[in-house]
Amino acid sequence: MIDRIGEDLGFYQKAINLRQQRQEVLAANIANADTPNYKSRDFDFSSALSNAMGEGLRLPDTQLALTSARHIPAKAVTPDPAELLYRQPFQPSLDGNTVDMDVERVQFADNTMRYQTDLAVISSRIKSMMAALQQ
Repeated sequence: MIDRIGEDLGFYQKAINLRQQRQEVLAANIANADTPNYKSRDFDFSSALSNAMGEGLRLPDTQLALTSARHIPAKAVTPDPAELLYRQPFQPSLDGNTVDMDVERVQFADNTMRYQTDLAVISSRIKSMMAALQQ
C-alpha cells in the first residue's frame, strides 16, 4: 500500500518539478525580452511529463571505474525529460529577438496557476490520507 501511495505522490512530484522548470524557462524568456538575438524557449509539458513517468524503463546513470590515470573518464547520463524547444515568433523583431511579451506573460500566468493547482491537489490528498489514518 505504501508503494501505491508513493507512486501516486511521485506523479505529482514529477509534475511539480516540471512546472518549476518551465517557470524558470519562461522567466528567462521574460528577463531577456530586450536582449538582441535571444531566442524564446519553451517545452511541451505533456510530452515531458510522459517522458518523466516512463523513467522506470530507462537505465540509471552510470560511471566507469578508472583503473589507470591515463584512462578517459566516461559517464552515461539519462537525458533530461524536458527537451527545450525554440518558440516560433508571430512577429520577430529587427534585432533577432523572438520573445513576445504577451505570449510569455500568458504562458507564465497559466503555468503559475497550474503549479498552484497541483500543490492544492497534493495538499488535499495528504489531508485526506491523514484523516483516514486518524479514524
